[in-house]
Amino acid sequence: MIPITSKFNTYTFFKLPAAWWTGVRLTSLDNNSAEVSVKQRWINQNPFGSIFWAIQGMAAELSTAVFVMSAIRKSGHEVSMLVINNRANFKKKAKGLIKFKCNQGQTATEIVKKSITSGKPVTVILKSEGFDSDGDVVSEFEFEWTLKKK
Repeated sequence: MIPITSKFNTYTFFKLPAAWWTGVRLTSLDNNSAEVSVKQRWINQNPFGSIFWAIQGMAAELSTAVFVMSAIRKSGHEVSMLVINNRANFKKKAKGLIKFKCNQGQTATEIVKKSITSGKPVTVILKSEGFDSDGDVVSEFEFEWTLKKK
């Protein structure tokens, strides 16, 4: 059996090629937490010797989106999902391997259920933090997702 992380990373190759080519990878997933990593490389660097902010954003967004996507798939319903707002805070240069973590899987699952039962658009803010190899936070992201049953 192929692990869910491997299946999801294959999905990114076909559906999110910019994330895949720049090294964004889902590394772990359970009911409440997800981890997406990205390693600093030539293709994802900025002129200042760190990971470009947009690459960090892709990794952070994916660490929140994976919960929403999984809950939608498990529900058997068609639900649209869209980021309508985001906020980022950068604390230090993102160098080396950065791991983005979101621990709001339960929240995402509940909001998907609410969107299905209400039939109305619902929003939720999901947060992700990026950590370097020393455990220091390099960036923090918030994504406001809107969901609506089709």
